[in-house]
Parts: sequence; structure tokens; C-alpha cells
Amino acid sequence: MAESTIGNKRAFDSSDITALSHLYRGELYRSTVWRTRLDATTNWAVLTTGIALSLTFASEHASPLPLVLVGLLVSTFLLIEARRYRFFDFWRMRAHILEVQFFGPILRGEGVQTANGWNEILYQDYKKPNLHISYLEAIGRRLRANYCWIFAIQVTAYLGKLLIHPEPVTSLHDLFARATVGPIPGQFVLLAGLIFHATWITIALMTYRSRRGAGRTRPPTPEKDRLLDMARG
Repeated sequence: MAESTIGNKRAFDSSDITALSHLYRGELYRSTVWRTRLDATTNWAVLTTGIALSLTFASEHASPLPLVLVGLLVSTFLLIEARRYRFFDFWRMRAHILEVQFFGPILRGEGVQTANGWNEILYQDYKKPNLHISYLEAIGRRLRANYCWIFAIQVTAYLGKLLIHPEPVTSLHDLFARATVGPIPGQFVLLAGLIFHATWITIALMTYRSRRGAGRTRPPTPEKDRLLDMARG
């Protein structure tokens, strides 16, 4: 295939397109690997919460302490998953750039287009890579996606255990007595739990308001799913 030039830059030829296709496959593979790692930590959180629920409700006199401890363990999983999410976002963004800027024009029959400089921007990212989402925002995203529900189940189960076992609570004194952990009074245990979960709620809300793409206009949902119709034949 003959090569055409624009200024000092030459257009992509068939070998360049093949190389970029392999590059895309590599980026997609790495994003898939990190996506699988996200699922692993979420599964750990769900599994440990299930074990804590089983221990806590094994009998009427079983201690609610496992639910307290698993909350700390799930928080550790959340922090690990937020770090993994930052790397997943890094690889996913590169793959998405290639999908939209490289493959998109080809699908429209326009050939490879570089007028907006996407190839130079991608090159600079390879030359000087940096993560595109902060650690705090990654925590907020994973909280809103999965962990808010896990924490909600833990809180509901913990309060339910205090209120109904071994018999329905009749006063605040009974509630505080059941929440007591060793020498730590129940009032302090409940207050610590309130601060613990209020912190996660604050992070989830704060990062939602400042999230990446918050001011971006979303395209309207089409009345007819043309891709689905085409897939049906």
C-alpha cells in the first residue's frame, strides 16, 4: 500500500493498523485482568460477611462481635479494591481511546483519523504514564457500586441482633448492655460504629459530587434499540 504524508507525518499503513490492533488487544487484556481482581475483593467481602452472619445468628446467645470485626475486614477489602480500581481505570481508558478514536472512524468508513491528536496524547501517556483517578474517588466509586450494600447488610444485621436476641430489647440500658464489648461500654461501641459508617457515607457523597464527568451531558436514551434490532436479524 502506498504511503501518503501530511507535513512530516505519514498516514497509517496496513502494518501500523495491525500493530495498533495488537496494542488494543493487549490493553483490553490488562483491563480485563484488573477487572477480575476487583471481583475477587468484592467476593471476599461478601464471603466474610456471610460467615459473620452465620456465626452471629447461630444461636440466640451468640455474640454480635463477628459483625463488628467483619466491618473492619471489609473496610480493608474496600481499600485494596480502590487501589486496584485505579489501575483498572488506567488500562480501561487506554482501550476506550483506541475503541473510540481508532476503530470508530474505521467503522464509519472514514479510515484512521488523527486530526484531533489522539495518537499524540496516547503516546505521551505511554511515555509518562499517570493514573487518572484519585484514591479517594476510587473509594467512593466502589462504595456506591458494591460496598454500600454490604455495609448496609452488616448494620441491619447488627442492630437486629441487638434488638431481638436473646429477647426483644425493652430499654436503652438493655441495648447498651448488649452492645458492650469487654471493658468497652456499649455507648462507645455504638458511637464508634456511627462514626465509622458516617465516614463512608461522607466519602461516597463527597466523591459523587466531584466525580469525573459529573458535568458531562448524557446523550438521551434512544426510543428504539437499533443494535438489538440488527442483532435479531
